[in-house]
Amino acid sequence: MQDPKQNSTPKLKSTLIVLSIVLAAQALAYQTFTKSEKVAAVRPLVQFPAQIGTWVKTQEGYVDEATQAVLQADDTLNRSYGSNASGFGANLFVAAFRSQRNGAVPHSPKNCLPGSGWTPIINDHIYVSLPNRSEPIEVNRYIIQRGDSKSLVLYWYQSRDRAVASEYKAKLYTMLDAVKDNRTDTALVRVVIGLNGNDSQEKAQAAAEDFIRSFYAPLRTFLPS
Repeated sequence: MQDPKQNSTPKLKSTLIVLSIVLAAQALAYQTFTKSEKVAAVRPLVQFPAQIGTWVKTQEGYVDEATQAVLQADDTLNRSYGSNASGFGANLFVAAFRSQRNGAVPHSPKNCLPGSGWTPIINDHIYVSLPNRSEPIEVNRYIIQRGDSKSLVLYWYQSRDRAVASEYKAKLYTMLDAVKDNRTDTALVRVVIGLNGNDSQEKAQAAAEDFIRSFYAPLRTFLPS
């Protein structure tokens, strides 16, 4: 008759191996997420150029205290631009986070817009080609409506040279960056163009993409590299 202790030995070894891996992963995560980050200082976003390409600043917005208390961003830009070339106006909003370890993370427009009374009509992704970049960036596209008003919204998450549309991928990259580089800095970048009754979605999107091409490279110099 076989000794029951012999049958339990392989299972016990497997359990110990799994527990060791889990404990090692927990130790690594604790060490990584408790170390202070050293992110290079950058210029404040308020110094972002008033003119970029054919786009010229038309209004300097702000983030009120109540919104900032929820947002918890380290720096923000909320500015409107206009272009005579396209005939459209666009709002650029940037929320920059030096670290996400204290619970301060970008709030997805996907959650904020419905809370403001806007209803998404279209929700998908598009690709925007950029100068001096071999591959286009993928961004979220929303067409939203509130009453008779419609707007086109494009947004993504920018971490150094990486532009990510998916919230889930952005969080995964944050974890990988924390382990590999001891960094969790990121920024939410959002563009909004209002659609009037005579404005076609295609023309508004072309204007939005031109706007992104104009500010993408300059904005990168205001975010950690």
